[in-house]
Amino acid sequence: MQGRIDKVSGPLVVASGMADAKMFDVVRVSEHRLIGEIIELRNDKASIQVYEETAGLGPGEVVESTGEPLSVELGPGLIAAIYDGIQRPLTAIREMVGDRITRGIDVSSLDTEKKWAFKAVKSQGDRVEPGDIIGTVQETTIVEHRIMIPVGTEGIIEEIFEGDFTIVEPVCRVRNGSGELVDVIMRQKTPVRIGRKYKTKLSPEVPMVTGQRVIDTFFPVSKGGTAAVPGPFGSGKTVVQHQLAKWADADIIVYVGCGERGNEMTDVLMEFPELKDPKTGEPLMQRTVLIANTSDMPVAAREASIYTGITIAEYFRDMGYSVAIMADSTSRWAEALREMSGRLEEMPGEEGYPAYLSSRLAEFYERAGRVLCLGQDHREAAITAIGAVSPPGGDISEPVSQGTLRIVKVFWGLDSALAYRRHFPAINWLNSYSLYTARLAKAMGEATHEDWNELRKKAMSLLQKEAELEEIVRLVGVDALSLADRLVMETARSLREDYLHQNAFHEVDTFTSLPKQYKMLLLILTFHEEAEAAFDEGAEFADLLLVPVREKIGRAKYVSEDRMEELDDLMLEIKDQVKGLIPKGDLPYA
Repeated sequence: MQGRIDKVSGPLVVASGMADAKMFDVVRVSEHRLIGEIIELRNDKASIQVYEETAGLGPGEVVESTGEPLSVELGPGLIAAIYDGIQRPLTAIREMVGDRITRGIDVSSLDTEKKWAFKAVKSQGDRVEPGDIIGTVQETTIVEHRIMIPVGTEGIIEEIFEGDFTIVEPVCRVRNGSGELVDVIMRQKTPVRIGRKYKTKLSPEVPMVTGQRVIDTFFPVSKGGTAAVPGPFGSGKTVVQHQLAKWADADIIVYVGCGERGNEMTDVLMEFPELKDPKTGEPLMQRTVLIANTSDMPVAAREASIYTGITIAEYFRDMGYSVAIMADSTSRWAEALREMSGRLEEMPGEEGYPAYLSSRLAEFYERAGRVLCLGQDHREAAITAIGAVSPPGGDISEPVSQGTLRIVKVFWGLDSALAYRRHFPAINWLNSYSLYTARLAKAMGEATHEDWNELRKKAMSLLQKEAELEEIVRLVGVDALSLADRLVMETARSLREDYLHQNAFHEVDTFTSLPKQYKMLLLILTFHEEAEAAFDEGAEFADLLLVPVREKIGRAKYVSEDRMEELDDLMLEIKDQVKGLIPKGDLPYA
């Protein structure tokens, strides 16, 4: 079906003669065959969001509808791939046309000629239903790609093959209920705006361990949870997401660079192939899908990149994997929505953003979750969504931050003051929160020790008390504080500098397991309790601050995971050295 261009306004093209088109159909615009998507229909006029540069287009040029919604191709070949916002493989495009993406280029998202070694796990005569795994392909050294029966196919396996096949060759034939033979290939096509089906959603009771102490201890996120990382420019949003991509307890990482600067995406592209996966020792890229949609690419493609990323994440979730999707940043996506809304002349909401901004954000985050997948084997899997938000000037009262905070359950608020002090991660412990803490308390206790939650609460109360005392210190100086309060200040400083501060570039300190986090926290709080008791029995405050064991507590973060018994020895040293400061015999002022 063809129409004609009436008007071109940046990424928005209005075409007439499109009465038979449907919402969200993909269209090809002009002789350049630019990719676009219908986002509004009025009578026979269609408003089209074009995902490529529209310079040079004019009225009268042809618009052709494909009759299909914007979809992604799913199958072997996704892992380690680098796509743009509409799932065009950037490596293949570079080989074809060089360093610049030419307009209208049409490249298959997955290689249809490469052969993959398919191993069957089902047999002839087995009954299958949507979501059942019929075989596997070893896609990378880390990831086993599981080939599933697509939605809409059900019946008895008539034939199943083994050997080397392309993603478009049949690997299985199923006789359905009406007696027809259906070919099953390794490739699936899925519309991006509709979530993939699953059986049921499960409650978020399993922690996603990140190895970042401030997150795991105070503001944990569950598998299948949602988290936001708002913060001003330079506060470390991207670095936090890189750390989570490297170390989070997830099988597959989908990293969406949505409208970020090109140099930040370049960092990811350069770093990930060199980084070693801590579980396998292989390059991290071997379990990562990258969607690179930089700020100099067409604005409209930012919206598509978010949906492309979450659909790919759902596909790996359906295989039974735990997936983490990083969106960096949703503010750039919201800016694209604002621009398109303005060009459509819609009634603006707050600060010019469209009135439906919150519902679009919710559509993205609600596709995260821990679920029971389709299929007969009752496999559990999860998508954890972590979105960076870049509010102008760090002001989180603006609409994107507020809309996000109403939806997500974890808020890691980045603080520019901490970032300038080179405190990483620069997550402010006083205004961040996690609504999963109570639900995850049991699982965290089982992974560490039954008094984990008590320790966590005690550490947080010390940090909050320190913030109150700092107000007094600023007004009248530290000498106005009682010695007990000064001890609180010292312990809180130890918590900040020795526990919460982490070195992302240190081979040991970059990741801390839950048992080690527990022992490190216990060391600091044990020193506080022992020092309080010794102080009450007459020990000198100045001597307590100078005990040699305090330096060892500060260096506990650099003790590797295989030498954890050293932390147990340190516990005994704390007790011995602090008790050694208590005066013998009667106290002179007793």
